Amino acid sequence: MGEGDKNRLLAWNRELQTAHQRLREALRVTRESLEAGDTASARADLLLYCKGFCAALDGHHVREDVGLFPELAERHPSLRPVIAKLKQDHAMIATLLGQFDRAISSAAPPGELSGHLEGLAAIMESHFRYEERQLLGVLASLELDADPHDLLGPL
Repeated sequence: MGEGDKNRLLAWNRELQTAHQRLREALRVTRESLEAGDTASARADLLLYCKGFCAALDGHHVREDVGLFPELAERHPSLRPVIAKLKQDHAMIATLLGQFDRAISSAAPPGELSGHLEGLAAIMESHFRYEERQLLGVLASLELDADPHDLLGPL
């Protein structure tokens, strides 16, 4: 197998890890914005970062649900229980994102926003770690000719 083929075979596990790293970075920036204070400028930054983070995380999960997971379920039927758990996590995270978005839109105090963000961060990290433990090995050998954005979201 040539180096180009090897790189192609390894791309999907790296793509998933890269998507998760970008979401972790978006979370970090959002936390920093929240910690900056409650000035009008900080609130505007927080609104921008939080809305962006929520959209990115939700978009990633939607693309996995409709793009990546059906491919994996078809090619690896033994992963169907794992995929069902991951989809259940996605639904729970979507609910938490909705609650966080409502708190942001209603100008909730920083302490309340921080509580929402910390809950999201804990569940998001747990979900990412589980997903990586369960899927990276399979993704390392996945031969699939598709645009990563179609399967993992526009990260």
